[in-house]
Amino acid sequence: MSYNIAMVSDFFFPQPGGVESHIYQVSSKLVDRGHKVVIITHSYGDRTGVRYLANGIKVYYVPFWVVYRESALPTVFSFFPILRQIVLRERIDIVHGHGSLSAFCQEGLLHAKTMGLKTCFTDHSLFGFADAASILTNKLLKFTLSDVDHVICVSHTCKENTVLRAALDPFTVSAIPNALVSKDFRPADVPPPTSTITIVVISRLFPNKGCDLLVATIPRICAQHENVRFIIGGSGPKAIDLEQMIEKNVLQDRVEMLGPIRHEDVRNVMIRGQIYLHASLTEAFGTVIVEAASCGLYVVCTQVGGIPEVLPGEMTVFAKPEEDDLVAATSRAIHAIKSGTVQPEMFHDRIRQMYSWTDVAERTEKVYDGIMRLRSSRLIDRLKRYYGCGVWAGKLFVLCAVIDYLLMMFLEFWWPRRNIDVARDWPRKRVVRKESPSQTDAEGHEERDGWISDIQDQE
Repeated sequence: MSYNIAMVSDFFFPQPGGVESHIYQVSSKLVDRGHKVVIITHSYGDRTGVRYLANGIKVYYVPFWVVYRESALPTVFSFFPILRQIVLRERIDIVHGHGSLSAFCQEGLLHAKTMGLKTCFTDHSLFGFADAASILTNKLLKFTLSDVDHVICVSHTCKENTVLRAALDPFTVSAIPNALVSKDFRPADVPPPTSTITIVVISRLFPNKGCDLLVATIPRICAQHENVRFIIGGSGPKAIDLEQMIEKNVLQDRVEMLGPIRHEDVRNVMIRGQIYLHASLTEAFGTVIVEAASCGLYVVCTQVGGIPEVLPGEMTVFAKPEEDDLVAATSRAIHAIKSGTVQPEMFHDRIRQMYSWTDVAERTEKVYDGIMRLRSSRLIDRLKRYYGCGVWAGKLFVLCAVIDYLLMMFLEFWWPRRNIDVARDWPRKRVVRKESPSQTDAEGHEERDGWISDIQDQE
């Protein structure tokens, strides 16, 4: 059975990042499996309106104010009219939100449930429980997820964190990891010489990515190892700290700052080195370390969040998120590369077998199958769940849900759905399971990975 799916998030291309890549890759593979996918995000500069990506994926860039780190201004209700227009035009069955800090995601899930649609949420991050920002985020997440049909997390650590933050039933939460397109992250044809060890860092330069650790450890590593140099790619507010560190320690000839890097250029940067250094202080999965290992780099990473679940021990050197331990772990990796005790160029084949976006899409599709069998919630049942979210917060959440329902009634009166044009679907792939795979079937349709696919118009 095929579904019409709307992926909703503040975070999407042209901004680079793990969430953005995840949404695109999963959407592309779901289209390959015969589903229709549209993506709803806010505008990026002059990129507004409707755009088409490869495979017929339609992207709605909604003009909205952006307040912080590409997150739209939370308004609760003003997003509803345009979301309703898109959902009805595209005949959406499932609204799938991405990102705890995405206002579009949180509001989209609320409005989708008000319209009686099935909903799913994917959490890509870890949050604490003590600071004010985390407390507020967790309370809002508890409100949104108390009425979501299913939740997906990118690691088991992320699942445990989300279950605790949002007070969820663990049976309604699945762990489906990220993946990568392995052919786009191949090792260098000629490995770089080990006479000079190059350590690569590609990251958003924010405090949670461990930039302060990098500022402290890079001079010490350079002092201990004369033949080591660094390549740092990425942008963010901590870039100035790294530049000051280079100036203070006179490391201009040993530390190269590349600035922001497009995703398609990541492999070209990684194959210049032998070691990848990941100093993050919190991480739900860490797709970039999988990409680094696939490119044939030995990975040094902090033992935090879901990172220990990502790669086998022989591909990584783990360190505590502390200066001394990170320096020691990096030194062990340098000695291992020099002595030849590890052969990172052999990692690519294992990574290709471990991570596949096709597998992620298949598992996501099973989640969709499950939530489509669920009975739709009545308004009174939704209000009961919201009311249980807290003594004072519960009453506020109930008020929001009631206003949202009244707003939907007004929109149905002011702009009836019969007056909204239905968009014509992109020609969709029909996918049929084959019992005995072969290159082509009797009619000449292409066969890929045990599936037959052809193109047909759906009227």
